[in-house]
Amino acid sequence: MSERTTRHARAARFFDDAEEARILAAIRAAERTTSGEIRVHVESRCPGDPMAVARARFQRLGMAKTGARNGVLFYLATRDGRFAVFGDEGIHQHVGDPFWKDLRDRMTERFQRNEFALGLTEAIAAVGAHLAVAFPRAKDDRNELPDTISWEEKERPH
Repeated sequence: MSERTTRHARAARFFDDAEEARILAAIRAAERTTSGEIRVHVESRCPGDPMAVARARFQRLGMAKTGARNGVLFYLATRDGRFAVFGDEGIHQHVGDPFWKDLRDRMTERFQRNEFALGLTEAIAAVGAHLAVAFPRAKDDRNELPDTISWEEKERPH
């Protein structure tokens, strides 16, 4: 295996099948009670400040186009060990900086113990609870974004 292939395989398997299933189930469960949208994006390297990169990925993934501006992106750079959580203006107005700081701190504790999937699922549930209060799901609500983990193109699992 070449170094590139080895890196690809390692990044592509950052979450095992069961962990990935739990993360996706957490997203679906959270979105059942809200019009908010939650995504997870994974790449190997963070080319700069994690929050700035998360903001750029948020835009590229079309998350700024939600009707109520209530999308939340969990961004992870696996090889760099960096992450960020970016919430659009609609949800940020409801929760404010203290919520994001507390969420980041709780995720950091889990990540330091290599409990990445658990840290994500707990954070997704916390975000979902706030989204449900601020943006309850309406009968005619539609899922505006896919409930998938997006991967940096060259890191996408096959």
